[in-house]
Amino acid sequence: MNIKKWAAAAAAVLAFAGSAHAQQFFRIGTGGTAGTYYPVGGMIANAVSQPGRIIATAQASNGSLANVNAVASGALEAGFSQSDVATWAYTGTGAFEGKPKVTDLRLIATLYPEDIHLVAKKGSGIKTVADLKGKRVALDEPGSGTLVDARLVLAAYGLKESDIKPEYIKPNQAGDKLKDGSLDAFFFVGGAPAGAIAELASSGAGIELVPLAGPQAQALLKSSPWFSTHRIDAGTYKDVPAVDTLAVSAQLVTSAKVPTETVYEITKALYSEPAQKALAAGHAKGKFITKENAVKGAGIPFHPGAEKFYKEAGLLK
Repeated sequence: MNIKKWAAAAAAVLAFAGSAHAQQFFRIGTGGTAGTYYPVGGMIANAVSQPGRIIATAQASNGSLANVNAVASGALEAGFSQSDVATWAYTGTGAFEGKPKVTDLRLIATLYPEDIHLVAKKGSGIKTVADLKGKRVALDEPGSGTLVDARLVLAAYGLKESDIKPEYIKPNQAGDKLKDGSLDAFFFVGGAPAGAIAELASSGAGIELVPLAGPQAQALLKSSPWFSTHRIDAGTYKDVPAVDTLAVSAQLVTSAKVPTETVYEITKALYSEPAQKALAAGHAKGKFITKENAVKGAGIPFHPGAEKFYKEAGLLK
């Protein structure tokens, strides 16, 4: 090998070593495989991965609380969280009352509205939250944002957990139990249509969505400003009419410890034209994931990398 060829080969090896060293893994915590976080998280991971530089992966998890705790500990670089859970973690309130504040928690983007689904077996006689008294009701697993919000909803309607027969299982397991008659209702917070509920409605099991409306819902809106009113349209789930409910926002959060340039590149990739097209085509909630929606409802500070992108886009001053 002559000196020129040797030098070129050595340069190639060094370049490869440099790029391999520069490659970063960006783990995104999502939720259960039957919810909305998991498929949307997978689409986001695909959209922001840049081979040789950033490899993003979506991981199933117990949901918002689990993701926030994993981001805080460094077990994940990012995670999906309900807006209420992220705010509580940062301020040490709500579900994080009495626990250390997660002061390093930072926002990458607000993604889409998440509806509170209260799913009841058709013919169960459950028409309002108050009708859950004495019934077998699944509230989702510990570590999920659904469990936190289900408790708030029950309290708003004058019910304690001891007034129902609670179960702490994921929505796909709850759907199976509803189908076989061993459960009367279950809560799930997620973007509609949620996979487990769509599957249940299509199976012919017969479900109803219980409205979260009226004075109790209005009182909850006043006491918990991260909630908003939302309507799940007719036909979102097979043979289920439109229903008024409450919603929170799904957010993508990270840690202040993640490098500014990494988060900047990920945010920029997320709102690139190819990523936006893939998200809009890939899931019903994908069309909400726009840079204009990204800066709404921020209850925690933006990560400097995300902030840099939004300032360049003219969305933040």
